[in-house]
Amino acid sequence: MNLTHFGHACVLAAFEASAGGTRLLLDPGTYSAGFEDARDLDAILITHEHPDHIDVDRLPGLVKANPGVRLIADPGASARLREAGIDHEAVSPGDAFTVKGVFVAVMGGEHAVIHPQLPSVSNNAYLIDGRLLHPGDALVIPPGPVEVLLVPAGGPWMKISEGIDYLREVEPSTAVPIHQAGLANVHQQLHHQLLRALAPEATDIQVLELGVPTAFPGDSPKKTVSGRKS
Repeated sequence: MNLTHFGHACVLAAFEASAGGTRLLLDPGTYSAGFEDARDLDAILITHEHPDHIDVDRLPGLVKANPGVRLIADPGASARLREAGIDHEAVSPGDAFTVKGVFVAVMGGEHAVIHPQLPSVSNNAYLIDGRLLHPGDALVIPPGPVEVLLVPAGGPWMKISEGIDYLREVEPSTAVPIHQAGLANVHQQLHHQLLRALAPEATDIQVLELGVPTAFPGDSPKKTVSGRKS
């Protein structure tokens, strides 16, 4: 499995061992860059309707550049896509589907609370191949161990202490921080340091270089400089 982080919540997951390879792009939103050049995509998965997770203006070009790609979204984002006249599939927690041999289970239900006076929106978490979890904007607990957790590092709906407790509860082999574009660079670094320092002993923290594919083997990855706890 290779992962490429395009900033904020947008991650490309490539499973080259499956038949012909399978490429899934998650949450191409307005805070992310470079995903519009992605090719040979098999599916685009949207967790929820907020613009930092779905860029309706750039999606049509991305879909056109990837003939046959499946665009799959939660109910809230589905409504936005219908309004924009963009063909897609809607899925909800409890659903499951397969993309070229890669099994995807839909979890979650609701976006984490930003403020009680704001309306709640739906949020899908995607558990991919039983190995990779993208929780969207909620701290969704998987039904069992996961190899890689895309752990939110910041947002108006969370404190970093909540991200740390989430990481400790899931206890993945590797955690990749995402959802940090709203933080100043100095605060991104601080949150990453806190995640490293307070992660479970068995968990690596890997901060991915933007736009660069990173390989994740089937077993626990070896510790790297970027993954050491400070």
